[in-house]
Amino acid sequence: MPRLLLFALSLAPVAILGSDGRPADARPADTRPVIVAFGDSLTAGRPGESFPEFLQRDLNARGYRYRVVNEGVPGDTTTDGLARVANVIAHKPRVVVLEFGGNDGLRGLPVTATRANLEKMIVALRKPGVTIVLAGMTLPPNYGSDYIRPFEQIYPELAKKYGLKLIPFLLVDVALVPGLMSSDGIHPNAKGAERVALTVLRALEPLLKKN
Repeated sequence: MPRLLLFALSLAPVAILGSDGRPADARPADTRPVIVAFGDSLTAGRPGESFPEFLQRDLNARGYRYRVVNEGVPGDTTTDGLARVANVIAHKPRVVVLEFGGNDGLRGLPVTATRANLEKMIVALRKPGVTIVLAGMTLPPNYGSDYIRPFEQIYPELAKKYGLKLIPFLLVDVALVPGLMSSDGIHPNAKGAERVALTVLRALEPLLKKN
């Protein structure tokens, strides 16, 4: 074969094929409605062990055609979450599971600031018509009732004000159950994350449509 032809062939674009034998860029786009899990380390989890991943599995098993996006960042406070709202809206979600406040509480930040930040997130997410499921939090008893009580009240009060679906406490079926929490006593382990996903699914199901 002439060298010039060999050189020309070497410059020809090579199609990258997917597992279905079709070019990767020719695959249909994922058009499933999006559910964004938006929060801190309780949402982020560990790779393969986060509640959003188990939630996706459970939705698939029950015939719900939705795509779950994990927008959890470990260590985030409500201030950090507020700064990331635009990233969440960019996914054009149908539903957002909003989980923030735990790090605010553990750091003893003012309850008024936590509430204000959560409210700003809710207002911003509702503008494009996003349905919000608000995940409530609590704190270890050593923080004292004078701090814990108003902190816990943030969530039902905001849910009532804006007509949101409320999960009173995200870890309700996990926090005090032996074998479901990691050694730090704050984050669920893989089995616990599976249980959290079921808690979230129960809140979501009335809002979803099956295939």
